[in-house]
Order: sequence, then C-alpha cells, then structure tokens
Amino acid sequence: MRPTKGELEAARDRVIADVLPADGGSLRVLFSGINPGLYSGATGFHFARPGNRFWPALYRSGFTDRLLDPSEQGLLPSYGLGITNLAHRTTARADELSDVELREGGRRLAELVERYRPSYLAVAGVTAYRTAFGRPRAQIGPQDDGFGAAKVWVLPNPSGLNASWPLDRIVAEFARLREAAEALRAT
Repeated sequence: MRPTKGELEAARDRVIADVLPADGGSLRVLFSGINPGLYSGATGFHFARPGNRFWPALYRSGFTDRLLDPSEQGLLPSYGLGITNLAHRTTARADELSDVELREGGRRLAELVERYRPSYLAVAGVTAYRTAFGRPRAQIGPQDDGFGAAKVWVLPNPSGLNASWPLDRIVAEFARLREAAEALRAT
C-alpha cells in the first residue's frame, strides 16, 4: 500500500536503519545511497519508491538470484551485501542536504568500512560522492582511492529522476562492480 501524501510529509527527517550483517559477518559490497527519500522514510525500506532502479539493477546485474522487494532488504547480508546512506535523514530531494552533512556522512562511511571490511564500498551518486570525499573530478566507476583494503566504486544514482542513466546502463555498471568484487574474492 502506497503511503499517503500526509504519511510522506510525516516521514521527513526520519532515519532508516542500515542493513548490515551481524557483527563478524562479512560483506562483499556495502552500497551507500545519498539519503533516504520520503517514500523510504514512510515505508522504512531503502530505495523503496516505485521507479527507483536499485533493486532491479541488483538483480539484473547478478548480485541476487531474484528480484527482491525493498521489504526484503534484510536478506541482503545473506548475499554478502549491505546498505547505508551518506546522510541518514529523509528528505524529498537530495539537494536539501548540506555539504557539511555529506562530508560528515563520508566520515561515518569510512568508520563503517573499517568495522565491516567490505571488499567494495559502492556509492550511488557521483555528485554526492564528490562532495562527501572531496573528489571534485570523480567519475562513475572504480576510484583510485579506497579505505584501507576496501576499494571504492561510484555508481550512478538509481533514482527514477536520473534520466541520463537508463536502467540498462545502470545494470551494466552494477555488473562491472559485481565482476570486480568476484575477481577480488577469487584472489
């Protein structure tokens, strides 16, 4: 059931819990969104708005063996995957976040990577990545800098509002990341 307009507005500034393995669990990839939208805040699930391409891209790129519903996000650690966000508070649009919030989120992500030691940190949203980590020239794809042993990959924002990246291109970039993570694990 879709949230009402009132429920969406009431979701402003809510926080959605990260999806992470129990302590000691391993991650192949820790995905980081920019921040949850109001729809996600109202439902309590990451990338929940209909039209967001995260879940289809995850499936079509081979990270999962079936298309997961956002309500099944708790299954991600069984695939070696997790989800967090640069900024935790829900907003209607990512441009409501300040640069300070994004930089603070970057520091928090570095701490999560140190704790959970994923092979890759995958940040969905190149503009937010540039701000959070002070990398103004970063592009989509693997980055030269990492966090300890974790490598960093910047993905296109899967929001349906990101019209410059159709689903097939997003899937291709997710697949490149999956292949790199698998190759890293094989070594």
